[in-house]
Amino acid sequence: MNARRILLELFDAALRAVDGRACVARHFRDTKLPGRVAVFAIGKAASSMALGAHEALGASIDALLVITKDGHLDPELARIPRVTILESAHPVPDERSLAAGMELRRRLLALESGVTPLFLISGGSSSLVEWLRDGATIEDLRALNAHGLAAGLDIATLNAGRRRLSLLKGGGVARLLGGRRAIALFISDVPGDDPGVIGSGLLGTDGGRADGIERHVVANVESAVRAVLEAARARGVELESRAARFDGDADAVAVEFLAALRDVAMDGIVWGGESTTVLPREHGRGGRNTHLALSFARRLRAADPWLLLAAGTDGTDGPTDDAGALVDAGTVDRATLGGCDVERAWREFDSGTALEAAEDLVHTGPTGTNVGDLLIGLRVRRTV
Repeated sequence: MNARRILLELFDAALRAVDGRACVARHFRDTKLPGRVAVFAIGKAASSMALGAHEALGASIDALLVITKDGHLDPELARIPRVTILESAHPVPDERSLAAGMELRRRLLALESGVTPLFLISGGSSSLVEWLRDGATIEDLRALNAHGLAAGLDIATLNAGRRRLSLLKGGGVARLLGGRRAIALFISDVPGDDPGVIGSGLLGTDGGRADGIERHVVANVESAVRAVLEAARARGVELESRAARFDGDADAVAVEFLAALRDVAMDGIVWGGESTTVLPREHGRGGRNTHLALSFARRLRAADPWLLLAAGTDGTDGPTDDAGALVDAGTVDRATLGGCDVERAWREFDSGTALEAAEDLVHTGPTGTNVGDLLIGLRVRRTV
């Protein structure tokens, strides 16, 4: 058994199960929309979700606005009629975020009465599009996001800060619609799959008030975990899944996951969620998944049979272009032979440098989805 190849195949199965294009198209396969629609796709998976809507709804789409992260644009979108594409900033907003917010607001206010707005929302929306309250500045918003990233703030705390600055977050779109009928599909990257939290509540309710928005979550991390279990079983591998999502400090999650692997009776464990890291002022290259993976690798004994894949389903780990990493008991030695001081890299949050030296980084490019992170631990079967 090539355990490393199997882990990558299991991750690919998860990505295909929560692919934005497939999930949106599947949702509308048996659903008939009344008349014409205007599509607003926002988030890291906006391109993929927009393509799914076009595939399912075709000529009934009057216009399509796609707002997505730099580098996450699918070239196929440019061939679709009546599409406007805006690439914006993530994870820290910039002036393009404000321009995208103005365009979204303008289009919503100009909607004709016979057109149903269809929103396609995925993680990353909070940074990509913004309309600020009077007195708030882009510098305020950038400082909040940068602090949240560095301090490892939980999503509820960060969203509360964003709502104080924003006229879009926390039900702002619902207010703009004024009770008009709309449909919103979500790819969720948050615990509980709450539309009031996804994308900082861009399509949440306005203070819990009733509105005309019909909301559906079409993919989440549990969907990805189920796909991993099924793909593993098809390969003769039995994995245990954990019901609660992981969260909190990446080092602590690594310790907990390794302890669970050492106790598991099956071939391994799959776990979905998102960890956090608290970054020092000066730090190197990496994200929460590579830091978690390096923490895990440092604790492996030479005889430990465990491999770990820790990766983001959006194909990026923090500010890097790495999805994550795939590590084993030889990772530290390989990194050291590659010229990296592993302990320094771990202390200085330079995990990407260490794992590049070990040749253990995982790259997928933009995936067309964003349901959080996956940890897949697998036992290597020793042969005599």
